[in-house]
Amino acid sequence: MAFTTTMLSWSIIDFGRTMGPELKNAVKAVKWGTDYLLKATAIPGVVFVQVGDAYSDHNCWERPEDMDTLRTVYKIDRAHPGSDVAGETAAALAAASIVFRKRDPAYSRRLLDRATRVFAFANRYRGAYSNSLYDAVCPFYCDFNGYQDELLWGAAWLHKASRKRAYREFIVKNEVILRAGDTINEFGWDNKHAGINVLISKEVLMGKAEYFESFKQNADGFICSILPGVSHPQVQYSRGGLLVKTGGSNMQHVTSLSFLLLAYSNYLSHAKKVVPCGELTASPSLLRQVAKRQVDYILGDNPLGMSYMVGYGRRFPRRIHHRGSSVPSVSAHPARIGCKEGSRYFLSSNPNPNLLVGAVVGGPNVTDAFPDSRPYFVQSEPTTYINAPLVGLLGYFSTHSSWR
Repeated sequence: MAFTTTMLSWSIIDFGRTMGPELKNAVKAVKWGTDYLLKATAIPGVVFVQVGDAYSDHNCWERPEDMDTLRTVYKIDRAHPGSDVAGETAAALAAASIVFRKRDPAYSRRLLDRATRVFAFANRYRGAYSNSLYDAVCPFYCDFNGYQDELLWGAAWLHKASRKRAYREFIVKNEVILRAGDTINEFGWDNKHAGINVLISKEVLMGKAEYFESFKQNADGFICSILPGVSHPQVQYSRGGLLVKTGGSNMQHVTSLSFLLLAYSNYLSHAKKVVPCGELTASPSLLRQVAKRQVDYILGDNPLGMSYMVGYGRRFPRRIHHRGSSVPSVSAHPARIGCKEGSRYFLSSNPNPNLLVGAVVGGPNVTDAFPDSRPYFVQSEPTTYINAPLVGLLGYFSTHSSWR
């Protein structure tokens, strides 16, 4: 949720002017997230990070109205640290404070004050939340990448929101975190490397922060590693043109990395710069083309002619891995549907009775194949962290008609 809120905020900061009447909905979505995060961080030195038992929840297939699984509340604190989830929460609050700076100055100050406090806690009491809460969050949402990148990510957003020297010094001091070469093109809820580099590089390209030059070099390396036709062991493209990385839910990589391509293209444009990639020169225009190709693929320009956004286009996923969508609504089936009684809807080959309009699923594999089947959750499950980075992309391309 924190990563989703951070990305929605970044979308509004960079592309809000292109969202038209949907901007108010994007801002409302951010506030929904930050209101929750404010409640989860209300006690100093404590962050409530999960409600519900992952095993009991995954053991049932039922609609939200019928849930009676454990609502256990899990928290991190001084004795049980979680710098990753706290660092991301600080980033979300700080990014959102920029969104509300002019819209609601008092709320913006509250968000920034809380971000400052949560970051200080994350930094002082260091550790991964999956170590402190292993039985609660693993194997479903383990921290695979360590907590250091989330601390740097949180500091980057706090620096952007507050301009305080302490965060600049933290960033420069901890730049070594990003020197691992195999993570140069990773960005998502668990790994912030590419996002940190792109976010911080904007200041370098504006000529305001030479002390961040190494981040721009890293960002340039990220760009070169992800372009079609440039060989990199962690990135490949399907025959139909989809960016593919290893790991589950490939569309999370597609939307988040495409967002970075588009954001960086804008930063380069304003600075009148390009990225040299050996014999290839990556211009802002090329980065936008690559990002647009991914968005077009998601929305139906692919070998199957399938839109991977539910409810959009003539053909889209009908059997998504989502309980509320796949189980009959209360109006259609007033009687309670118990934990295991929902299994027949999960295993059914019938289309979901309730459309989750706008949700983007995990998507096809490297062969452009998509089973449209609930049990294939890696491909058929929608997530907020897939959708959030797409908001800015859609805003930009819907407004810039020459890029449609």
